[in-house]
Amino acid sequence: GCLPAKILPRQPVLTNTRMMARLPPARLIRGHIDPSPRMLGNDAVSDCTSAGLGNALRATSALGGFQTNVTDDNALMFYEESAGYRGTPETDNGAVETEVLAYALRHGYPTESGAYYPLWGSTDTGRSSVALLMASLGVAYLGVLLATTDMDNVARYGADTVLTLDNGTPGSAGGHCLLAWDYTGLGDDDTVTLLTWGMRIKATWAWLDSRIMEAHGLLFPQLTAPTGLYPTGDDLAEIKQANRRFLFGE
Repeated sequence: GCLPAKILPRQPVLTNTRMMARLPPARLIRGHIDPSPRMLGNDAVSDCTSAGLGNALRATSALGGFQTNVTDDNALMFYEESAGYRGTPETDNGAVETEVLAYALRHGYPTESGAYYPLWGSTDTGRSSVALLMASLGVAYLGVLLATTDMDNVARYGADTVLTLDNGTPGSAGGHCLLAWDYTGLGDDDTVTLLTWGMRIKATWAWLDSRIMEAHGLLFPQLTAPTGLYPTGDDLAEIKQANRRFLFGE
């Protein structure tokens, strides 16, 4: 359900920010935190871009010690609004990640407690950048090109899936939006936890390097604590400024 990557005019970019200039942590272990990913309709329709946003909100909430209720109806409503889905197969065409993020920034993402307005920014797809997105913002919102062998593995092993580099053809099963949550290290055979289809599955960095086509970071200002701290504790002023330029052409 993730269509080919597209660059928008004045698209927010995080690549040269202070946040992305540092070295990523050698490992990011979050096994003690439950990001509580949900399917959010992605077993029935191609709304992975919407499900990814909803699960990013839930995962970031979990880092703050609470949870935000996002339902299948919320995700499907956003898919309808952002991608033109009308409940019919001919309108179930997936969506472009940057267009979805731009729509969410302007119009909000619906939840049971109201709409959330994510700020966002793109990076290169290098391993260091993806790791920094996880460490600094909670998750990395990714577009990947799946192979049919990947889908076979997920169907066979479910939450026990470990995707490794194989002879599958990237894109033979189409594009997909998923989240990167944590990682055991930064080597080829170290694993990244992916949030998708209501599960936490594993993939090696080598696999992700072979499949990734775009990477974005998300910031939900409404999740900032009364103390002024975001769940990840980072200085996020540059992301806010990049989004102002995107919205208002500053």
